[in-house]
Amino acid sequence: MCGIVGYIGKREAYPILIKGLKRLEYRGYDSAGVAIISNNQQLNVYKTKGKVTDLENFVTQKDISGNIGIAHTRWATHGEPCSVNAHPHYSSSETLALIHNGIIENYAVLKEKLQAKGYTFKSNTDTEVLVQLIEYMKVTNHLDLLTAVQLALREVIGAYAIAVLEKDHPDEIIAARKSSPLVVGIGADEFFLASDATPIVEYTDKVVYLEDEEIAVIHRDKELKVVNLNNVEMTPEVTKVEMNLGQLEKEGYPHFMLKEIFEQPGCIHDCMRGRINIDGNSVVLSAVIDYKEKLLKAKRFIIVACGTSWHAGLIGKHLIESFCRIPVEVEYASEFRYRDPVIDENDVVIAISQSGETADTLAAVELAKSRGAFIYGICNAIGSSIPRATHTGSYIHVGPEIGVASTKAFTGQVTVLTMLALTLAREKRTIGEAQFLKVVHELNGIPEKMKQVLKLNDKIAELSKIFTYAHNFIYLGRGYSYPVALEGALKLKEISYIHAEGYPAAEMKHGPIALVDAEMPVVVIATQNGLYEKVLSNIQEIKARKGRVIALVTEGDTVISKIADYCIELPQTIECLDPLITTVPLQMLAYHVAVCKGMDVDQPRNLAKSVTVE
Repeated sequence: MCGIVGYIGKREAYPILIKGLKRLEYRGYDSAGVAIISNNQQLNVYKTKGKVTDLENFVTQKDISGNIGIAHTRWATHGEPCSVNAHPHYSSSETLALIHNGIIENYAVLKEKLQAKGYTFKSNTDTEVLVQLIEYMKVTNHLDLLTAVQLALREVIGAYAIAVLEKDHPDEIIAARKSSPLVVGIGADEFFLASDATPIVEYTDKVVYLEDEEIAVIHRDKELKVVNLNNVEMTPEVTKVEMNLGQLEKEGYPHFMLKEIFEQPGCIHDCMRGRINIDGNSVVLSAVIDYKEKLLKAKRFIIVACGTSWHAGLIGKHLIESFCRIPVEVEYASEFRYRDPVIDENDVVIAISQSGETADTLAAVELAKSRGAFIYGICNAIGSSIPRATHTGSYIHVGPEIGVASTKAFTGQVTVLTMLALTLAREKRTIGEAQFLKVVHELNGIPEKMKQVLKLNDKIAELSKIFTYAHNFIYLGRGYSYPVALEGALKLKEISYIHAEGYPAAEMKHGPIALVDAEMPVVVIATQNGLYEKVLSNIQEIKARKGRVIALVTEGDTVISKIADYCIELPQTIECLDPLITTVPLQMLAYHVAVCKGMDVDQPRNLAKSVTVE
């Protein structure tokens, strides 16, 4: 979950490294550091607790010269956030410096062995163990750095993406990965290194995504060399990255999260472009065309995901079962991988991940593949690990999502799941033509309806001021709206630190209603659909106990609008597409409550965007 940046070339490294860290700060922001081999051949390491701006302040008046360096922004796993535990870490001789993303599971055993050989440690991190191990291998066996890294990594159990500098070799960076992403950018007489492509696209569109147990030897004056742990040379595949630099900037918005909320109409349009035809009467997903037989013969679909993606999976379950009449299970990837699931070649596993690097989801994919299941990936980050590990899949094409609390990725995932369900249903002939055309036509119109919802931003901002006092929220929904309630509650928890729970509205009286009093805000998704009367009854139960109801209703509602304390009126759509409309005001509500409370919306405490560790 940490961010890695590296540079070697003719430019000054420090400005590139700092800008790269800022682009990757969504991956971790409890400490940051740089290691640069200076113009006078010194290996300088500067690091501090806090954000990248704190690092910038820390290096004032220090020697930051040099055109080779590595940098890191941290989300703590082993050892509390502090300057000592921050990366990069020196080896004992201070001739090596290393940065690391991942977890070395057997670090304690390795540390004991090194301590027995006289090594001492300054930090509490697993990373310092790794750099000391590399130095031990190098010095004891009189090896070059590459060979020492290979030998050390053979001893390691766990996940890693690393970059290593050696003081005596100022023309080379050694980088390696296993179960943690690492990208090499190829420029004109220069190379870049990063956890993902966002810090690189400003300088080059040519990248190499390292595979598991591959090591990149990045030399100033040579072509990129890639080998595996056994020193077998690999042929790196150069990929062209297409990314708009404007997507990485706030463009006048106070926060990335608000920008990404407002980007959703355009993102959903991009997600559907080339998949739904101009006339709105056909949906084409190339993945379904190419693997139609395998998908249509599936006895069961299993959706694996984490967090927001899991909520999207719950909506996908409803869509696929309703349209395709195929049983669907939705699993937390972190639980799926450890409970010895019953799975075979008749199953299709749908893996959903915004980053495409979620460690638990990737591990679930590998487990399902090993048992013969067919794997369909739904991701945002092109070239990431999950798309490379799956048999086929669909990108959501919503552009980089920088805000830690996911917004446009969620609606993009729901859109792709809707198109997948429609495509499969038409092929299976489990949906009537009239219903199919109705849903496709309405889906085509969702971006315009999202724009209408976004016009409510100022109203929701005013409403949010009322609820900054709250210590708890309840979110209620039924049918397709239940996962939206879960997602709305998660958004509020993530960025405002207010405890919130999402529940099926009918389950409220089986426990949560005990919490309802005059101080309890209850958000109810109560749009016009087949369950409207049921939800109305649930609202009346809340009002009978003096609960304060914030209701999402359909424009023109004349019943719930008279009962609820506050109403947010939304454009009407068909029930299965309701989540694409009702999610947006809940994102805005969470955002504005957090802003009113003075919270760091884009970088909430203890969280990181891409969860690449268990």
